[in-house]
Amino acid sequence: MEALICRSVGDPTISLDGAENSALTISRAYPIPQLNSPTAVRIRVKATSLNFANYLQILGKYQEKAPLPFIPGSDYSGIVDAVAPGVTNFKVGDSVCSFAALGSFAQFLVADESELFLVPKECDLVAASALPVAYGTSHVGLVHRARLLAGQVLMVLGAAGGVGVSAVQIGKACGAIVIAVARGDKKVQFLKSLGVDHVVDMSKENVTESVKAFLKTKKLKGVDVLYDPVGGKLTKESLKLLNWGAQILVIGFASGEVPIIPANIALVKNWTVHGLYWGSYNMHQPRVLKDSLKELLSWFANGLITIKISHTFSLAEANLAFGALKNREAIGKVLIVLDEERRAKL
Repeated sequence: MEALICRSVGDPTISLDGAENSALTISRAYPIPQLNSPTAVRIRVKATSLNFANYLQILGKYQEKAPLPFIPGSDYSGIVDAVAPGVTNFKVGDSVCSFAALGSFAQFLVADESELFLVPKECDLVAASALPVAYGTSHVGLVHRARLLAGQVLMVLGAAGGVGVSAVQIGKACGAIVIAVARGDKKVQFLKSLGVDHVVDMSKENVTESVKAFLKTKKLKGVDVLYDPVGGKLTKESLKLLNWGAQILVIGFASGEVPIIPANIALVKNWTVHGLYWGSYNMHQPRVLKDSLKELLSWFANGLITIKISHTFSLAEANLAFGALKNREAIGKVLIVLDEERRAKL
């Protein structure tokens, strides 16, 4: 089978041409994984999405280090290709999606049936590959941790990226007043099309001044939930806008800078700071993830959320896919699509 191999830590945006400084290479004769337990299922991957964690993992900067060489990749969708004798919930031909610690940047992978989710017929299977990590992170963060309520003010940083768009949509589905922060006219217009209540264009506006003016117009006291996958100076600036009793969701640090949240101010203003490492729920509270993804698939099937596909690439173009992620060119999700016929239509 065809698979993307990380042979050394390094920059995944460098061309996959066999150059010595290329961290990634394509194998076109990688062994197809075999069913390894009575409840194992082999999936032919249709599509797999890129997440910032995949980028960091190949750079060697992620909190969990994979032994080299490895096949990167986390969330994916595909068709059941084979099932072991003990499998009871799936059959060959079923459409499924899931996530893995590693391995989705390949034509086939094997998972236990307990890890798989049936994709409803109403859902686009390729788009479903982008659901588990990005939308799962936002759903667990906003619904399970922050318990976002209708009428509360949600402020989303990096709102046009993969997790940002998911947070915006889930916020609207919960009935929140959503403020989105992004950069550039295209991203601003896209966020407005999602029904965002106020969009701040960082390339033209001061975030604090713009949000304060909006809050004043709507007679609102401040931001109730801050969704932050960016970090750095933007976090520091956003703290000035938080309401008493606000909740801060620490999602990631796309800026490359880990922010400092002053404990004395958190004390005085009764803030709650949630660190959210979504993947660790699979080890500590797997039921939370399962329930979250089942609800998200239901929302997806019923049109409460949509998945914006920004760019699609083949496995051989993985460096270009990571480049789109690194350079913040994406509005929504970047996918690697292994169904060439389908990719040509996107």
